[in-house]
Amino acid sequence: MVIADQKKEQNICEYIIYIYQSEELLRAFDFNFKDIEEYVINHISKLSKQERKDVLQWHKELHTLMQEEDVTKEGHCSLAQNEVDKITKLHDDLIVNDEEYQKRYEIAKPHINNNLKIADGLITNPIQICINGIFGLLLLRTRGKKIDEPTQKILNSFGDVLSYLAFKTK
Repeated sequence: MVIADQKKEQNICEYIIYIYQSEELLRAFDFNFKDIEEYVINHISKLSKQERKDVLQWHKELHTLMQEEDVTKEGHCSLAQNEVDKITKLHDDLIVNDEEYQKRYEIAKPHINNNLKIADGLITNPIQICINGIFGLLLLRTRGKKIDEPTQKILNSFGDVLSYLAFKTK
């Protein structure tokens, strides 16, 4: 089973972030699949030879989709956006009908609203704000950057919202 399929089955939010990471990986390697295979995929030790081929093929298909949707320079493809839309619908339902989710969301809400203001209309989806925050954290960590404690608390609240949504999608 390809890594993306496993993530989609186990945690929808991780799947979305995996797609984002894969898009950035493709861009960073300028869509050079020989280098991606050599320097990235071949270093995933837990994969069999066939699984490595499958992962490479998945990335090639993602590249094709990115080309078709004109997001090779920036942005995210519909593969990810469709999943964001699904969990946003779940959010809309849970915010009305699930007390536990409401508690988690209320903790994150001031930070989400602040980020929505900063986005100045470019992002209007509170769940997209949470996903972008966690994705940004992962990017900073891969670059060896430290996160201060107040920012970490904000990101933890985003993570709690996303974790609950992922749990409820199962």
